[in-house]
Amino acid sequence: MTDTLPPCPACASEYTYEVGGLLTCPECAHEWTLEAADAAADDGVIRDAVGNVLADGDTVTVIKSLKVKGSPTGIKAGTKVRNIRLVQGVGDHDIDCKVDGIGAMQLKSSVVKKV
Repeated sequence: MTDTLPPCPACASEYTYEVGGLLTCPECAHEWTLEAADAAADDGVIRDAVGNVLADGDTVTVIKSLKVKGSPTGIKAGTKVRNIRLVQGVGDHDIDCKVDGIGAMQLKSSVVKKV
């Protein structure tokens, strides 16, 4: 087998395998097509949870409640975050922002939706 399969987009596992026309991850059971993996890898833009392209200065809404270390309440779903900045952060955290009541932090683009 000379060609290598891409890692899982959900959990970054390298142990993906092909079943029919789908790629499957044995660790998280995520399934996707090779065309979707190629399209996501070559465009290089950062997209929100529903596929909208994000840019510096956008306003986003958090779509699920997030636990935050050191904060008793965390970030609740529906919280608006204004004036985001796109960065290459730690892991897959690619949004640098300031959340009211919490402070400066990095978020994943998969937990926000563009307003």
